[in-house]
Amino acid sequence: MHSKSILLIEDEEIIRNVLCRDLKEEGYTITLATSGEEGLALLHSSPFDLVLTDLSMSGLDGIQVLKETKKIDPMTGVIILTGHGDMASAIDCLRLGADNFILKPYDFEELLIHIERFYQKQTAFRKVKLYENILPVCMYCKSIRDDSGKSHGKGKWLSMEDYIHHKAGADISHTFCPGCQNMAEKDMLGE
Repeated sequence: MHSKSILLIEDEEIIRNVLCRDLKEEGYTITLATSGEEGLALLHSSPFDLVLTDLSMSGLDGIQVLKETKKIDPMTGVIILTGHGDMASAIDCLRLGADNFILKPYDFEELLIHIERFYQKQTAFRKVKLYENILPVCMYCKSIRDDSGKSHGKGKWLSMEDYIHHKAGADISHTFCPGCQNMAEKDMLGE
C-alpha cells in the first residue's frame, strides 16, 4: 500500500507540532519544515504526495512554495493554511493550482476531510493515467486503437499489422510460435 506522505511547512512551532502529532495519529507520514526554503529543499530531494503550507512566512511564502512545488511535480498536491486569508488570496492560490485554501484556526476534522478528498482525487487520477497507458486491443478481432493526437478513446481502430507498420515502420510476417505450431500440427493430423 502506498504511504500517504505529507510535507508540513509551518513556521509557528506550536501549530507545526500539534498538526504533526495529529496527522501522524491518523496514519500519515509527516515530514516537517520550518520555512519555505527548507520545504523546497526537501521537495527537491524527496517526492511527497501533499504539501500543507502556511501562507504567510518570512522568506518564501506559501504562494512561492505553491508555484515551486508545481514546477517540481505538478502531481504534488498543495493545501494552503493561513490565519490572514482573504478572498483574493484564496482565488490566487486556487488559480495557481492549490488543492485547497483553509483558514486558521482550522477544525481538524474538516482539515482531514479536505486531505482525504485530495487523496481520493489523486488515486482516481493515477488510475486514469494508468489506463491511458494501456494499449487498447479488441478482444475479438485484435484491432488496436491508435489515440495518437486524439482525445483518449477517440482514436482510429487499425489492424495489428497496420498499427505496427504505422508506429514502427515494420511489416509482419505470419508464422507460429512453438506451442501454436504443435497445436496446428495436431489439428491437421486430427488428434
